[in-house]
Amino acid sequence: MDQLTITDERTGKTYKLPIVDGTIRALDLRQIRVDDKDFGLMAYDPAFMNTASCRSSVTYLDGDAGILRYRGYPIEQLAEKCTYLEVAWLLLFGELPNKQQLDGWEKEVGHHTLIHENVKQIIDAFRYDAHPMGILIGVCAALSTLYKDASDVKSAQLRRLQMVRLIGKMPTIAAFAYRHSLGQRVTYPDNRASYTGNFLKMLFDVGGDWQSHPVLERALEILFILHADHEQNCSTNAMRAVTSSQVDPFSGVAAATAALYGPLHGGANEAVLKMLAEIGSVAKVPEFIKSVKAGERRLMGFGHRVYKNYDPRARIIKECAYKVFEVTGKNPLLEIALELERIALQDAYFVDRKLYPNVDFYSGLIYQAMGFPTEMFPVLFAIPRTAGWLAQWDEQTRDPETKIARPRQIYCGAAKRDVPPLVGRG
Repeated sequence: MDQLTITDERTGKTYKLPIVDGTIRALDLRQIRVDDKDFGLMAYDPAFMNTASCRSSVTYLDGDAGILRYRGYPIEQLAEKCTYLEVAWLLLFGELPNKQQLDGWEKEVGHHTLIHENVKQIIDAFRYDAHPMGILIGVCAALSTLYKDASDVKSAQLRRLQMVRLIGKMPTIAAFAYRHSLGQRVTYPDNRASYTGNFLKMLFDVGGDWQSHPVLERALEILFILHADHEQNCSTNAMRAVTSSQVDPFSGVAAATAALYGPLHGGANEAVLKMLAEIGSVAKVPEFIKSVKAGERRLMGFGHRVYKNYDPRARIIKECAYKVFEVTGKNPLLEIALELERIALQDAYFVDRKLYPNVDFYSGLIYQAMGFPTEMFPVLFAIPRTAGWLAQWDEQTRDPETKIARPRQIYCGAAKRDVPPLVGRG
């Protein structure tokens, strides 16, 4: 067995810690102590920069090599050959579905696209200008009061039922929230269409005869596949942490969606669009690059917390963008984006820092070209990521090592002190 030998220079004692899968158990550090009264050594790791919080077989990510795989399948192959519902099945159940399984899965999800009229009343209670993500968070949490069987998280059968309910209802809730913001009556689900086709119809059909363009429908399908899971990111960590208390998955998804709402997570592609609009023209790109290198501006859509190579999803989205623009017309910001990418990939400043385009660099351009307002961008992230959140939740629930999440802290406040009388306090 591989092991790590540690000598504590405070005491001169030596400890041997087992190394498994390239890690040591944090609790093994507790045996390293000065005396019996000492709590024991802890690891301090703000933002979990180098801490593995779980064992997972859902998603494999190698940031240095630019690799992303769901259940072992390369993201490039899944985006080329599969639908989103195939990928959702893969994430949830571990294998790609056969034809019979997929047909049943599509009907099952379609059956659960309708939402209770009481839920529609909750949406209607929001102000007309409420952010769609705020509505999505609120409605997801409210669903836990509607489906009371969701609290039985130990039942595999009931866990599966909640998964289907959430996969089916998320696009409907999102579409209803969007129509609410426009002051328009909702369009109910039409399950004769595909998962993404149905969603687009609920968003944009106002006369009853609207049809989605197959290229745009497929583009959204690809974007949904690319966003379906991404290992232990902020929102997935929120899903795991919250549901470790054995709360229902609707509450967990509400928490994960709230994490995704933040501009450092789900709002990054909107920041890219703002940056490109501020640059204004291809001619101003060199000047912008210069200001970034001087520390005066930020280059949005480049670099990633995990990827130290070209984000594999960015390559797929870039190819997808050209097909979309053939239908919608070229987004005027595209030329600025291409020039920005070209210069940055040749500049030693960015190459040395391994700042490559990420998934957000082109996705916003596609969404904008398809007619989505920027407020819907994080919603378009939350819908497909629901499959990943649920896969991670189900895996955690079945893991015998799972305990309620409860990280330690390093206390750096005041030492013990007595409470002075009210009179005389400074």
